[in-house]
Amino acid sequence: MRSANFFGVLPAKIVSFRRLVLFSAVLAAAPAVFAADVLTWHNDLARTGQNLNETVLTPANVNFSQFGKLFIIPTDGQVYAQPLYVSNLTIPGNGVHNVVYIATEHDTVYACDADNGAVLWQVSLLKAGETPSDSRSCSQITPEIGITATPVIDRGAGLNGTIYVAPMSKDGSGNYFQRLHALDLATGAEQSGSPIDVAATYPGSGDNSSGGIVYFDPAQYKERAGLVLNSGIIYTTWASHCDIRPYTSWVIAYNQNTLARTAVLNLTPNGTHGAIWASGAAPGVDGSGNLFALTGDGTFETTLDANGFPNRGDFGNCFVKLSTANNSLQVADYWTMYNTVAESNADADLGSGGALLLPDMTDANGATRHLVVGAGKDG
Repeated sequence: MRSANFFGVLPAKIVSFRRLVLFSAVLAAAPAVFAADVLTWHNDLARTGQNLNETVLTPANVNFSQFGKLFIIPTDGQVYAQPLYVSNLTIPGNGVHNVVYIATEHDTVYACDADNGAVLWQVSLLKAGETPSDSRSCSQITPEIGITATPVIDRGAGLNGTIYVAPMSKDGSGNYFQRLHALDLATGAEQSGSPIDVAATYPGSGDNSSGGIVYFDPAQYKERAGLVLNSGIIYTTWASHCDIRPYTSWVIAYNQNTLARTAVLNLTPNGTHGAIWASGAAPGVDGSGNLFALTGDGTFETTLDANGFPNRGDFGNCFVKLSTANNSLQVADYWTMYNTVAESNADADLGSGGALLLPDMTDANGATRHLVVGAGKDG
């Protein structure tokens, strides 16, 4: 088994709002102050969640008399995705606004005024004759599955900026769909080439394979982890519905401008399971463009090659570092526990939490350490 500069912390938990979104702030009359944009899950690619430019909130004014509810925005479905925030956005014919974007399990995206809660635009991502997916015989997200993953925003893409969203839906014939949309930030209109259906194949003999090829079945997956945007590429990572087979571990990449698929990686191609869900956390990204993610319980091939990697490419229940060099996807390094197979069998895996990249640290010997923290069910 390989090891790296990885170590565990307590797992994160899912937080869900049911059909409303509540906004809180300091309740004080003051000139408008533009907060930093929040364009991705937990603010940055390291997934720190920090805002180092905060100037309004202080220990003195965050209290029961000055800090509290400003307004509630009703929505048409549950909200699992993190709301995102864009400051100073020009809405054609409607002036300049600070905007919060909300995505629901009813497959609707809302753009709302962040200062008063007014809906600036809303758009359904359902095609004619479609509904959000049913719960897929799984109690994780009910009664419907639509947009679960936190979208990602690029203010420089398109005329007014673009928000990328991954909804799930079904039609009247019982066909299920996973799609990737690119929407204009200011209007909600589809950008050129949007949407595309998520589809992929990969060499292997694992779940849902035929003739040495594994097939991505949109009915068997949900996009739980947040979308990733880095260097012009959108990365999607896929989870199951309650570990209901058949499913394997997919990472699928798309060009942000054309939505053309650029790379596919399956992390359990000759086995099963290995979902990337992370309680909604988007994979972390370092300065070299490497992705960091944790896979859930799944097949881990204990026979290793000369480089210490599973010789059949199955990385269930692992902390993985994925190289994205040359628009490819491949495992550059990984870490797993000595008892990884037993933990997978007990559903005590790493998959419940995401990766957090720490600032570089210097150890007692003066060496610089590049550390990433992971989370797992065993604490």
